[in-house]
Amino acid sequence: MMDACSDPKIKEIVIMAGAQLGKSEVLLNIIGYHIDNDPSPILMLQPTESMAQAFSKDRIANGLLRSTPCLAGKVKDPRARDSNNTTLHKIFPGGSLSLVGANSPAGLASRPIRILLVDELDRAPASAGSEGDPLNLAKKRTSTFWNRRIVIVSTPTNKGASRIEEAYLNSDQRKYYVPCQHCKEYQVLAWSNVKWTDSDPKTARYLCDCCGSLWDESDRRWSVRNGEWRAQKEFKGIAGFHISGMYSPWTPLADGVTEFLAVKKNPEQLRVWVNTYLGESYEDKGEAIDHGALNDRREDFGGGIPDEVIFMTCGVDVQDNRLEMSVIGWGRDFEAYVIEHKTLYGDPSTPQLWTTLDSQLFKMYEANDGRQMPIRATCVDSGGHFTNTVYSYCKKHAGRRIFAIKGVGGEGRGIVGRPTKNNIGKCPLFPVGVDTAKDLVFARLRIQEEGAGYIHFSHDLDDEYFLQLTAEKVITKYHRGFKKRMYVKTRPRNEALDCMVYSIAAYAIINIDVNSLADRRDLPEVEEPVNQRVEPVAKPFVPRTGSGFVNSWR
Repeated sequence: MMDACSDPKIKEIVIMAGAQLGKSEVLLNIIGYHIDNDPSPILMLQPTESMAQAFSKDRIANGLLRSTPCLAGKVKDPRARDSNNTTLHKIFPGGSLSLVGANSPAGLASRPIRILLVDELDRAPASAGSEGDPLNLAKKRTSTFWNRRIVIVSTPTNKGASRIEEAYLNSDQRKYYVPCQHCKEYQVLAWSNVKWTDSDPKTARYLCDCCGSLWDESDRRWSVRNGEWRAQKEFKGIAGFHISGMYSPWTPLADGVTEFLAVKKNPEQLRVWVNTYLGESYEDKGEAIDHGALNDRREDFGGGIPDEVIFMTCGVDVQDNRLEMSVIGWGRDFEAYVIEHKTLYGDPSTPQLWTTLDSQLFKMYEANDGRQMPIRATCVDSGGHFTNTVYSYCKKHAGRRIFAIKGVGGEGRGIVGRPTKNNIGKCPLFPVGVDTAKDLVFARLRIQEEGAGYIHFSHDLDDEYFLQLTAEKVITKYHRGFKKRMYVKTRPRNEALDCMVYSIAAYAIINIDVNSLADRRDLPEVEEPVNQRVEPVAKPFVPRTGSGFVNSWR
């Protein structure tokens, strides 16, 4: 990969790889080379401005520059009086280094750039504000240089929406071929050839695709040291590289097997493993979920809240003639219990309906073990026709952890963002990444075995609830020339899904460590020491002295 970075015939390099495989080191090496040997204007594009700040401080200032004396002498410390350097802009003899966030259009404004470095492309927004695609905006800054170089690195995300995968497919698609010590045949390492016995990661071996021999760790490392890159397509100016964690010299196969065994039954966690270990985009082969299968999973909770529930949250969806609410209990490792789903009919513009909601949110639920349990937090959607009413209600009950939220679509968003009060009611308003939350919901609905992430359903839920819960599916569309995953309705009503999303958002806002609470609950009770009761002694009445309002009421 580093050889390609100095090859004059290659103008653009694409690296699609798993996590912790040296992608950032490639970028740092390029920066160091150009500071020391070939000074040029350099632009590094990070997904966000905060990530650009962190990369500059942690990897460049405290890493690259501090550990490389020849570079430290050319880039002055930002704290020096005459440095003219900042965290995001560094000047050195003959060139400069700028770091910008893909979410900041101002940082991408007209400045000539010879070297463009793009880190974690799949985590970047599709548009820099209203300016358009940040990658294309950055690429235009290189047009004045005949010897420009563009290097794009990223871990992939979802199939069909991964931009790094799309860029890699447009390259010559180089893969790393390694030889077998036994038959000397070259091959690309494939996860299907990793073998182990009895669910024991320590027995992990690699099965040669050609002769059937089993490689131990020393064999694998020897093969990786003696491998070579081979292009799968004709070179047309773009060199692409793909590599997975199976090639890592630092991580044995046993570690990869351990991670796989821990996540294979959880689609949500499996997605992360495929992206970060295999360095491949994740393809969810079962986008549609059968509502009937979920209906068949209903359980009898025993007349109360299951003993496994540690706390509860609620999501409220506001419609024109009713409120819909779902109460969800949370156990260890995010195991969820849908306690109830209710429809409260009435006019949301009148106080009567909100009083009815009060009676539902403020009541105590009884667990089967005798505990009295309140709803710890609630999220109420403000995106309908009663926005101001929701603001007023949530502001009034902020002390009860009732939060106003606004759903925001798009990939790469956190489930909950920072609240703002930039609204007419001056009410804290939390943005909720609804697509991210729905990905989470559907991934957990596919978990078939009880345990971490599994969702239980009360037998009191009707068939309509499950129809609403599965009323959306993911499709891929082109938006402004880019592939975009989005959720679309498959039937008119989806309130159950929205309420579950809002309940998850309530969990995220209060951010309770449910496992720690469960540990404390499960500790054996310690008997209190028996103390002799002491009768209270009445204090003698002493007349107040002094004058004035304060003294008279002390």
